[in-house]
Amino acid sequence: MRVPAPAPGAAIVNASLAGTALFTVAAGVAAAVPSVAAGPVAVFDVVLAAVGVLACMAAYGIGVRRSRTDAVTIAGLFFLSGTAPRAVRRRLLGALGVQVVVAVATSAVRIYTPLAFGILVPLFGLGLTALWGARHGTFFAREPDLR
Repeated sequence: MRVPAPAPGAAIVNASLAGTALFTVAAGVAAAVPSVAAGPVAVFDVVLAAVGVLACMAAYGIGVRRSRTDAVTIAGLFFLSGTAPRAVRRRLLGALGVQVVVAVATSAVRIYTPLAFGILVPLFGLGLTALWGARHGTFFAREPDLR
């Protein structure tokens, strides 16, 4: 399921898939044995969310820089709409979807516990998706300003 290394942005896609897999396993363990794992998993969730926020900030900066020459769109940047190959889009948005489902399910199973920090984890998937779009997305060239 990994993207081959020569593919543009393969490291970003693989990081998203790995983070999603680790989160899914960790959240499942924390839901099953909250007395032992809930605290460390909550810290892990916050770390993933922080990485996602940093990736979003980097993607925003890159997107602003690219917008000088390319017609960068929000849908193209954050959701890869028309800007990424189908395989990349499916993997990144699929990982984001899994993160949302796991976060909601595990938070609902153990309400009012540290598992609620899992709700922040989709920021990780969204941030890496935006980072891929900013770095490797294909946008149309910006029309010249004829004023």
